[in-house]
Amino acid sequence: MSLFTKEVTREKRNPNGGVTMEVKKTVRVVPVVLTALVIVLILSLGISCTTVIEAGHTGVVSTFGKVSEDVLQEGFHFKAPWQKVTMMDNRIVKLEVMTEAFSSDLQTVSVNLAVNYRVDTSMSYSIVKNIGTGYESVLITPAVNEVMKSIMASYTAEASIASRNAVSTALVEQLNDKLSGSGIHITDINIIDFDFSEAYIAAIEAKQVEAQKKLQAEIEQERLTMEREAEAKRQVIAAESAAEVAKIEADASKYAAEREAEANQKISESLTDMFIEYTKAQNWNGELPTVMGSDTIIGYGEISPDTPDTPVTPAPTTPAD
Repeated sequence: MSLFTKEVTREKRNPNGGVTMEVKKTVRVVPVVLTALVIVLILSLGISCTTVIEAGHTGVVSTFGKVSEDVLQEGFHFKAPWQKVTMMDNRIVKLEVMTEAFSSDLQTVSVNLAVNYRVDTSMSYSIVKNIGTGYESVLITPAVNEVMKSIMASYTAEASIASRNAVSTALVEQLNDKLSGSGIHITDINIIDFDFSEAYIAAIEAKQVEAQKKLQAEIEQERLTMEREAEAKRQVIAAESAAEVAKIEADASKYAAEREAEANQKISESLTDMFIEYTKAQNWNGELPTVMGSDTIIGYGEISPDTPDTPVTPAPTTPAD
């Protein structure tokens, strides 16, 4: 039997005696096999001669190991079966990097960074040719470690916490200066976390406690000072009020004395001899004096009943000239 033929045996029942008959037939399979091989070959050749570049990617073509500078853009492309296409992601990619550095006060700082970068489309072939597809571990991560150590040396551990934005900005600028020539552009860096040694964290906590106590003492001192100042102001106001009252009372007394003096002066000026005699006449009870002398008037009540009678000596009479 030939390699390209096949013998087919089939049983057939005899309608008269029920005897099984064997019928042998030789079938040639060459056209079927060849057709299938041709179809498989055509499909394989078609697949190997075409490629599809996804959105946000470029294709770097290598011919027997030689990298072509003409990269393939997004879409459907034809290529030779012996050519290899390496996909390069040109979208923004996030890379997390854990690194350690020393601060200016010699504290160990562990930093967790999120680095956003993208590969320049026109430099995709250069990265594949000079670095390969492992450019994150070969190029980006070591650069981040080096630049981070350089920047952290300018900050104390405490200042680095308060200067996260400044540290991130400096990282972006210095990494772009270092990596832009290789076709890698850093778009943004986020500092996810700063971590310090346990001893330093304990020292920071103790310092914060002392600062809070000092602040509380300053607040209490300020409160006492304000209370003393308020009390002093109240005493000044009370003294000024007392002085004002005393001045008003003194002015009132002076005014009353002046008014009284004016009234007395007016009364004194009004006491003329005629007014005095008028007053005597108004106050006379109508009784005449009991004894009358030339110079003295003695009232009746001035003579006691026990007083002996004393003769009255008449006044001498002056002879007339």
